[in-house]
Amino acid sequence: MEIRPIKTEKDYDLALERINVLFNAKPNTDEGDELDILVTLIEKYEQIHYPIPEPDPIEAIKFMMEQNGLTDADLGVILNSRSRVTEIFKRKRALTIKQIRVLTETLHIPASTLIREYALEQ
Repeated sequence: MEIRPIKTEKDYDLALERINVLFNAKPNTDEGDELDILVTLIEKYEQIHYPIPEPDPIEAIKFMMEQNGLTDADLGVILNSRSRVTEIFKRKRALTIKQIRVLTETLHIPASTLIREYALEQ
């Protein structure tokens, strides 16, 4: 087991290839330990070189609604106002703290995503 830091794209590609070989390694074996270490190194490399931007709050709501088979009308029931949903989706009105709490609880969207600033239409 020769593990080196992942510094280049070539190192990254080699580490991914090695993970494919080790994918079914049993835990607490040399191969399992190598797999754990490589996964950690790859995650760190990807955080630096391939960061995933935080989602737009409105797009996150729409995505979670789609995942849960919810309609705008369903969200209107959740937020106690169908007209507010329309205003939020048209970006005419920002989410309130109460709405953020409800959406975090019901749709399991992290509050850190929902409190992000986003552009409102004037």
